[in-house]
Amino acid sequence: MAEQDESEQTHEPGTGVLALFGRQLKLFRVAARLERAEFGTMTGYSASTVAAYEQGRRTPPPAFIDQADELLKAGGLLKVCKDEVARGQYPAFFRDAARLEAEASELHLYAVQAVPGLLQTEDYTRALLNARRPLLDDATIEQRVAARLARQDIFSRWPAPLMGFVIEETVFRRPFGGRSVLQTQLEHLLQVGGMRNVEIQVMSTEREDNAGVDGPFTLITRKGAETVAYLEVQGRSILVSEREEARAIAARYGIMRAQALGPRESTTFIEKLLGEL
Repeated sequence: MAEQDESEQTHEPGTGVLALFGRQLKLFRVAARLERAEFGTMTGYSASTVAAYEQGRRTPPPAFIDQADELLKAGGLLKVCKDEVARGQYPAFFRDAARLEAEASELHLYAVQAVPGLLQTEDYTRALLNARRPLLDDATIEQRVAARLARQDIFSRWPAPLMGFVIEETVFRRPFGGRSVLQTQLEHLLQVGGMRNVEIQVMSTEREDNAGVDGPFTLITRKGAETVAYLEVQGRSILVSEREEARAIAARYGIMRAQALGPRESTTFIEKLLGEL
C-alpha cells in the first residue's frame, strides 16, 4: 500500500482485538487447568511468549491459534478469531486498508518515499523500521516485519490480482540499510516485475510533467465493488470511497502511467542501476 513504511503505533496491553483474544486464550487455558509453562511446552512456546499473547502484547501466529484451539478444546472459538488477530498486528489506521488489500482484484499504487510494502524484502523492511524516530523496540520491529511480509501472500493468490506500481526514480536510488540491502531489493523488484500480473514503472525525475504532485496513494478494486483510494501521511490515513473523488484519483493514476517509463524501460532502468552498485 501507499503506507511507504506504516507509521508505527504500538498496542497497549489490555486494549484492542489482540487483548480480547488474549483474555479468551487465558480463560480457556485456566479452564483446562494448565499453567503457562505447561501449556507453552505443549505448543512449543515459552511461558513468557504465552504471557505476551494472553496480555495482548504480541500477535500469535495462525499455527499457534490452531494448536491452542485444539489443545484447549475451544470448539473453534479461538480459530474463528484468526483473521481479526492477523489484522491486529497492523497499526490501527492501516487495518481497514489491509482488509481491502487482501480482497483486491486490482491494486494500483504510487510511491514517492520508499519501495511499497508489498514489494519490500525482509532486510529492506527492517532497515526502514530501524530508521523510525522515535525508535521502535526490537519486538515491535520484528512484529511489523512479519506483518508486512505476510501481506505479500497476495502474490500467490489465484485468481491473481492485477497490480501496478508507479514509483519515483529517487526511491530506487535511496540506500536504506546500505548498498547490499538496496541491491537485493532491486533484484527482488526485477523478479516481482517479471510476473504476468504485475507492472512496475519508474517515474523519471527528468519528467517535466508529473500528475502525482499531490502525493502517494493506492487504488483498491474488489470484485463487484467500486474502487476506493487509500491515502496516508505521518501515521494518518483516509479511505476515499466517494465515487467521483475516487474516480478522479484513478484518472490521475492513468495519466501518471503514461508519463512514467514503460514496464520494459523501467526494467532496463533497474538493471542499469544494479550494474552501477
